[in-house]
Amino acid sequence: MKKALLLLLPFAGLLWVPLYNHSNPVLFGFPFFYWYQFAWVPVTSVLIWAAWKTERQS
Repeated sequence: MKKALLLLLPFAGLLWVPLYNHSNPVLFGFPFFYWYQFAWVPVTSVLIWAAWKTERQS
């Protein structure tokens, strides 16, 4: 069950568009809308790995 919650975080964080539908703050010239989505790529990878590790241990 804990692993399912880990996998729901990126889903909820990217599905709720009003959370990141603005341009400020800008990071390295990229509006918030773009770098917020891109930041989820490594975060999601780590969460998938953590869910996989908890599944293997149980």
